[in-house]
Amino acid sequence: MDTAALSKPIWIDRRQALEHLAAELLRHTQVAVDTESNSLFAYQEQVCLIQFSTPTTDYLLDPLALPDLSPLAPLFANPAIEKIFHAAEYDLICLKRDFDFTFANIFDTMQAARILGKTAFGLGAILEESFGITLNKRYQRANWGERPLSAPMLDYARMDTHYLIPLRARLAAELETSGRKPMAQEDFTRLCAVEAGLLHENGQDWWRVSGGRDLTPQQAAVLQALCDYRDQQAHNANLPRFKVLNDDVLITLAETCPQTLAELKPIPHLGPRNIEKHGVRLLAAIQRGLKSPPLHRPSHPRPDDAYLFRLDLLREWRKVTGRELGVDSDVILPRDTMEHIAQANPATLSELQDQMPLLPWRFNRFGAEILRVLPPKVKS
Repeated sequence: MDTAALSKPIWIDRRQALEHLAAELLRHTQVAVDTESNSLFAYQEQVCLIQFSTPTTDYLLDPLALPDLSPLAPLFANPAIEKIFHAAEYDLICLKRDFDFTFANIFDTMQAARILGKTAFGLGAILEESFGITLNKRYQRANWGERPLSAPMLDYARMDTHYLIPLRARLAAELETSGRKPMAQEDFTRLCAVEAGLLHENGQDWWRVSGGRDLTPQQAAVLQALCDYRDQQAHNANLPRFKVLNDDVLITLAETCPQTLAELKPIPHLGPRNIEKHGVRLLAAIQRGLKSPPLHRPSHPRPDDAYLFRLDLLREWRKVTGRELGVDSDVILPRDTMEHIAQANPATLSELQDQMPLLPWRFNRFGAEILRVLPPKVKS
């Protein structure tokens, strides 16, 4: 997409400009929003850029230069102003985590497209289908924490919000025509309540490492010691864990427990540079793990067979219903709601309604079907 014909986006990196932006955005009934983070380049990811678009202007806000973004809180919480995102959930999680914002009145163009049954619902695909616009996704995985940001990166960022307002208008009209607007509104309301993302906790549980569950208990203790070492190094260098040592290396070290630097050389993907940098301390971590008590993965009680049976029935109903309506099965009923229903095993519409408090349209549309799917309760 050639952005030369577009007016230059306004860069916001000073307090006075932020306050002017916040006041300006409050004048509009619709504001497009997006964020860029540095998850591939930092130990603790953070929002590094926030993009806003009104019908006439694009703004790029630098939160690294403006740690206090409280002037924007009234915008996000205002139910009279619609905030338009594409794939809103991740943005909302990050904005809540980093700035403690609360949200009201969201429109998510990706979820709207999914509810309409569109099979290609990435922003690039939808814009090309709707407006014949091709986005350059070259900077999708760029380091948004670096400064200064290049001109091509700024162009890329502004395009993620520039067309969201007209795209929203088109999708909203289709939702109205299809009769699925209430379904979309339920999902937008649920998005506002999404929980904030969690900051990294110190360390990493060994069983969360891919392949860790296949280790013996003593090997698991070694893996935990290696995880603790990697986490400390990642934190000190402000790098993601995988950029210090990848999971496969840790698993192989825990399985083989090398005792000397020479024994580290055959470890796949470790390499001379990492051996020089980490070798001695990796061997020390392995020794700590070997001297530690064996570790066992925390056990969780297996769900009872009756619950699993009900869950399978609901999954099959959801799949069939989604196929009939031309949408993915989770559009019909979100997974967490489906699991709550399977657990509660409601016998009446009133009991079912208690499990669907944020989904009144789906309850009215599918409630009777759901009850027919569930097996009758056995009287004791």
